[in-house]
Amino acid sequence: MAYLRHEQDLDLQAFGLTFDRYFLESSLYSTGKVEKTVDALLASGHTYESDGALWLKTTELGTGDDKDRVMRKREGGYTYFVPDVAYHVDKWQRGFEQAVNIQGSDHHGTVARVRAGLQALDIGIPKEYPSYILHKMVKVMRDGKEVKISKRAGSYVTMRDLIDWVGRDAVRFFLIQRRADTEFVFDVDLARSQTDENPVYYVQYAHARICSILLQAQASMAQIHAASGDALHAPTEQVLLKRLAQFPALVRQSARELSPHLVSFWLRDCAADFHAWYNAERVLVDDQGTRLARLRLADATRQVIANGLGLLGVSAPERM
Repeated sequence: MAYLRHEQDLDLQAFGLTFDRYFLESSLYSTGKVEKTVDALLASGHTYESDGALWLKTTELGTGDDKDRVMRKREGGYTYFVPDVAYHVDKWQRGFEQAVNIQGSDHHGTVARVRAGLQALDIGIPKEYPSYILHKMVKVMRDGKEVKISKRAGSYVTMRDLIDWVGRDAVRFFLIQRRADTEFVFDVDLARSQTDENPVYYVQYAHARICSILLQAQASMAQIHAASGDALHAPTEQVLLKRLAQFPALVRQSARELSPHLVSFWLRDCAADFHAWYNAERVLVDDQGTRLARLRLADATRQVIANGLGLLGVSAPERM
């Protein structure tokens, strides 16, 4: 267990992810929190014994479970949702009134059971607590072939394997660019390519291209904040302006719906709008008013793309 925990820590470090607090499930037993939770459930009146086992009346607790669930097995020992209930009681009591569980979709059956256990305790926890994001499996393709993963054979692809193959930025962007509940194929060859088909390269290249434009126009940059948007008349400019204006609402929606993939979709669309504008209109024109206005639009696009990439934990390179 210590070896695997160390491996996980190395993966998380490579991915750029830090947990502020971490503890083992076994500590819920050693500190008596599981027993305390079971005692509270017994006192709640929502349990019964049948066939030598202890059951929780999950069907009457309004969380959508289709049958009552065993808490303590006939041969002894608690089923796995019981320590989950104790864990969430501990989290609630530590002041976390919003919690999001990220799990594989094969654990969907625990959702109603855990929520039912929390409702049975009647300690003020909302019915929809905790929130859940259930992920489908990821299929990895490399050199045109699927990388075989088998729990039984002990063969698997780690996060660090992906990062070693394609880099942190590509891993973060690729994994976050899909809805959690959809099947996903991680194409290693695509993630390594420097083409418009590679979404992270496409977005980062837009940022780097803007930085190059601004560097060429360094002498004009001090004046761009005095530029007027009235000079931006081209259709591609209007499309890009409208796209940038969407960003604050898009971020709020993404947070509200627990859907970070919306940010990655938006970044790809924004990069496409920028490239379309860049290919249709010259930025560094002779007319001073138009030049400054377009530089200001370019700089605003650079800033918003950098903000979006930053939210996803992906870098915004100035040169590529």
